[in-house]
Amino acid sequence: MHKIETELKKMASKEKANFYPNFFKTGPGEYGYGDEFLGVTVPKQRLIAKSHYKQITIPEISELLTSKYHEVRLTALFLLVLCYQKKAKSEKDRLPYVNLYKSKMDRINNWDLVDVTADKILGHYYFDKDKDYLHVLSKSNDLWKTRIGVMSTFYFIRNGQFDDTLQMCELLLNHKHDLIHKATGWMLREIGKRDLTRLRNFLTLHSKAMPRTMLRYAIEKLSDAERKKWLKEKG
Repeated sequence: MHKIETELKKMASKEKANFYPNFFKTGPGEYGYGDEFLGVTVPKQRLIAKSHYKQITIPEISELLTSKYHEVRLTALFLLVLCYQKKAKSEKDRLPYVNLYKSKMDRINNWDLVDVTADKILGHYYFDKDKDYLHVLSKSNDLWKTRIGVMSTFYFIRNGQFDDTLQMCELLLNHKHDLIHKATGWMLREIGKRDLTRLRNFLTLHSKAMPRTMLRYAIEKLSDAERKKWLKEKG
């Protein structure tokens, strides 16, 4: 057992370990089915990652990502992000971390694991490159790969590039899962915070076809009057 997993186990809370499975939907037929929890809070995981990232190796992060415990995998991803951001000084240095992320995508299998990493690693890496890989992810039949594709574009949005996100949101209008509706709606909301015209143009074209969850997330920061307008048009 890796020493980081040992540290996490020492911080375990039985109360939280009992709470998290319901919160992360791990029951039969639910999206997080089978995941196991120690009961360690995210701030504690971040502190552990911060204290170990300077010494951690790629093989060690890879090992941690195989853990059956959600918190161990999340801590491994915090480590991966810190290494990518603080230890990698060039594109050559970043590539091994990107490749590890891509090779372990089957272990990035819940929304929190996706959301704390996708934009910071794949989004950053592909920002100035061909983005076909991210579009392929967004079209995947795998729920988490699709969410990774969408959430990777958060980095693009923060840097004023909206086209890839809007293409994905249009493609995913008819996606069956609520977690994708939430992700696309969230990204549309972020676009609207920076360019309200682009958001309104998308809504004009697609509001009637959008899942209600996606629409509600997208218009969350608009005025009460405008939110009511779009919801009324949705019907």
